[in-house]
Amino acid sequence: MNVDVPASANDEEAAAIVAAVGAHLDAERAAAAAAAGDESPSWAGEKWRFAGRLDAVGAAGGRVPDGAPTDDWTAAGRADRF
Repeated sequence: MNVDVPASANDEEAAAIVAAVGAHLDAERAAAAAAAGDESPSWAGEKWRFAGRLDAVGAAGGRVPDGAPTDDWTAAGRADRF
């Protein structure tokens, strides 16, 4: 998948766009997995990916606690508390 980032976007804006698109795609995958009857969402194998995204947009110090919400959008909203 290619993401077209406006030429006028600075590095932080470009990272935010890519993080938002990635979170949207992850949410779609999680919804598909839930519809298929897979087990409830967890951070297994995903914490470091999400922490890297937050770090790329300057939102966190690279640590996602085990008790963080597994939904990327909700977790991103709480990143200041990690």
